[in-house]
Amino acid sequence: MALVIEGEERISAPVDKVWAALNDPAVLKEAIPGCQKLEMKSPTEMAATVVLKIGPIKATFQGEVTLKNLNPPNGYTIEGEGKGGIAGFAKGGADVTLAADGDNATILKYAAKADVGGKIAQLGSRLIESTSKKLAGQFFSTFGEKVGG
Repeated sequence: MALVIEGEERISAPVDKVWAALNDPAVLKEAIPGCQKLEMKSPTEMAATVVLKIGPIKATFQGEVTLKNLNPPNGYTIEGEGKGGIAGFAKGGADVTLAADGDNATILKYAAKADVGGKIAQLGSRLIESTSKKLAGQFFSTFGEKVGG
C-alpha cells in the first residue's frame, strides 16, 4: 500500500542551522515519533529502532536510514526501511528542500512516499494514511521546535 504525504514547515532558524540539524542524529532521534535509538553508521547511513502504534497494532521496527542526493544546504533525499516482525514492514523516503525566508527563518518542504506491508497493511488505507500524515506532521513540527527554539 503506497502513500504520498506532502507538507511544509517554517522554522525560525537560518538555513545552515536547519541543514546541520537535519544531519544530526541526536536532533533527528528526538524528532522522530517513537524513536528509541538512532546511530550513525557512516556520514550518510543510520540504524534506527522505532516503536509505533498504528490502530490496534504496536510494533518495534528495526531499520536503516540512508541520506542520498545531498545538496548542502538546500536539501536531500532520506530513505528508510523498517521491519516490524509479524506486524509487517514499512519503507519509504522523503525529498526535503530548504529555502531561506529572510535572514533568520527557513521554509522546509517535504514530499514523502511510504509503502507498508504485512499485518499493518490490512488495517485499511484510511487509518494508515491518517496515521502516516500525523507522524510526518509530528516529526516536522517537533524538528522545527527543536531547531527554531
